[in-house]
Amino acid sequence: MTLFAEVRHLSSAKAPLVLLHGFGGIGASWAPVIARLDPGLPLLLYDLPGHGRSLDAGGVGHAGVMAKAILDDFDKRGLSFFHLCGHSMGGAIASLIALRARDRVASLTLVSPGGFGSEIDHRALQRYGLAVEPDELAGGLAAMAAQGVAFEAAGLDRLAAARRIAGATDRLMEILQSFLVETDERIGQGTLPLSSFPDLGIPTRLLWGTSDPILPVAQAKNIWQGAEVTLIEAAGHMLIDEAPDRVAAAIRAAMAEG
Repeated sequence: MTLFAEVRHLSSAKAPLVLLHGFGGIGASWAPVIARLDPGLPLLLYDLPGHGRSLDAGGVGHAGVMAKAILDDFDKRGLSFFHLCGHSMGGAIASLIALRARDRVASLTLVSPGGFGSEIDHRALQRYGLAVEPDELAGGLAAMAAQGVAFEAAGLDRLAAARRIAGATDRLMEILQSFLVETDERIGQGTLPLSSFPDLGIPTRLLWGTSDPILPVAQAKNIWQGAEVTLIEAAGHMLIDEAPDRVAAAIRAAMAEG
């Protein structure tokens, strides 16, 4: 099975924006941000391997495996130049795509990205990954966001439909285990080869919530020199829902520079 991506307004005239969701999400999870972007913007909204309509696609695994699968799909589509934005696990994947295909990436926007430090709340991710029904998903998402954030019912219903597919939660647990690293003291996440990024020369924006309970905001300091960093006060990990205006603004700024 091939990767699924919803394609909007694709043309040869403009480099499209590629959006990569986080662990347990789907391409449609970007709806709050997309609503704040130019409605005619060329877009590719991926369901990452092992998620949603890409449940049985090749490339299931850690960020490096998924980055290769996405790049292979770009080649099949003849996509030679693009803007990239990724959230959480999708941010780690976007970073690796930029590292491996720097001449093809016009801009890079990273939203609470994975791989910038070893510390991670894997228990909260496990709870979220095992949730199926809308109320369970709402609880799992609430544990990753700042207090008082409401998640749209339509978005929860779309996510629940993806989780009800046979084998969906098992696949998510497989993916979660693929990027966790266990030591004698604790369980953490694998990290990106950050020393390889400073010379990329790609316009980069980084956004991080100061109250992120999944990936500590201190990891933002590990971003390479030259990236534009925005710390969002009192926001958690789910910035697509918590601060869609800020995410959309960062994407627009990165694309304008790129």
